[in-house]
Amino acid sequence: MIPIYEKDQLPSPEILAREEEERKAEVSAAVSEIIAAVKARGDEALKGYAKRFDGVEVDRLEVSPQELDAAVEGLDPEFRRVLEEAAENIRDFHSRQVRQSFLVTREEGVVLGQKVIPIQRVGLYIPGGTAAYPSSVLMNAIPAKIAGCPQVIMVSPPSRGGDIAPVILAAARIAGVDRVFCVGGAQAVAALAYGTQSVPQVDKIVGPGNAYVAEAKRQVFGRVAIDMIAGPSEILVVSDGKSDPAVVAADLLSQAEHDKMASAVLVTDSRELARAVSEELERQIPLLPRAEIARTSIDRQGKIILTDDLNDAIDMANELAPEHLELCVDNPFDYLDKILHAGSIFLGRSCPEALGDYFAGPNHTLPTSGTARFMSPLSVDDFVKRSQFTYYTPAALRKVSGKVARFARQEGLEAHARSALSRFEQV
Repeated sequence: MIPIYEKDQLPSPEILAREEEERKAEVSAAVSEIIAAVKARGDEALKGYAKRFDGVEVDRLEVSPQELDAAVEGLDPEFRRVLEEAAENIRDFHSRQVRQSFLVTREEGVVLGQKVIPIQRVGLYIPGGTAAYPSSVLMNAIPAKIAGCPQVIMVSPPSRGGDIAPVILAAARIAGVDRVFCVGGAQAVAALAYGTQSVPQVDKIVGPGNAYVAEAKRQVFGRVAIDMIAGPSEILVVSDGKSDPAVVAADLLSQAEHDKMASAVLVTDSRELARAVSEELERQIPLLPRAEIARTSIDRQGKIILTDDLNDAIDMANELAPEHLELCVDNPFDYLDKILHAGSIFLGRSCPEALGDYFAGPNHTLPTSGTARFMSPLSVDDFVKRSQFTYYTPAALRKVSGKVARFARQEGLEAHARSALSRFEQV
């Protein structure tokens, strides 16, 4: 059963720290070994790990364009319409994030500017195997294509049949992915970072995955860029006493069913709602196909926190900096400016987090584990880089060269000073 806490009685976050650190060390060592093997043996290592971890023989790593087309044609027509509408909503939202290059001209021949340049080759990691998440394909690929990335490479682990789920392939085609490879786990991240005989090396890796995938991204960072190190999924619901407890419980379970480590938290100023939601969770959990996962998540990671009022609840939300934040209150826009730390915010009682997972348009790849304090949702910005440029005419440089030299000498860098002065006087 989900525990209920007064706001000043929350357990210390360090309770499980030792166990978590021990597990991280085990994962880190295993991932290091996998990365080294992929660097050394390329495709051979990828096929060996597919047999070892996925239980399948993979003869050909790359999925053909014909297979992608066939996956789209084989979709249930109604779901295809839903998938395409969701893709269009995502395109519409993310197209508004596009940054423009700029140029500034000043007096006497000074030109300054910034170029926005798409990352040339990006890699998308899409979870697969026993589960298929076409929504993750759309959320990761569409911003990359809007940014103008010339090559979008996708990797996803094989199912027990040795192939990527057709719905994943269909989503890849609809989203405009350029090449798809049937490989998963830490070995897929290593392949994207270092390249193999089949898998091209990329410049940046994005997308969610398990602890091994996250650790692999951590270890290859620097060789390539990454989006973020994502932890288990989180939802925090802030609610007054007017919400339907069955609805609040359903929203909490929408994240609890993801993973036994997923965190589902209700913060409320209503004891009646707290008790009713606890009872609803007990009623609804047994009805879920993933009841065991949801049960473990709710019992171990779930919380209901009681506060004095809604302003205290907002303060608690900012302290926790959740991945998903639902404001189930009257007039939710009155509170929007008070939210400082959250990955994605869902306003009002008619806006479940699941809407954002699939259909509304904003991205569902979000910062977790409190990193919303300084991280942002995946966006078009994640798929571009910027170069700046400067142009001075000789007259413009002559006017400021002495100032540049004075600044350089203040820092003890005489060669810098001479560089600025050398065009006009002997140094």
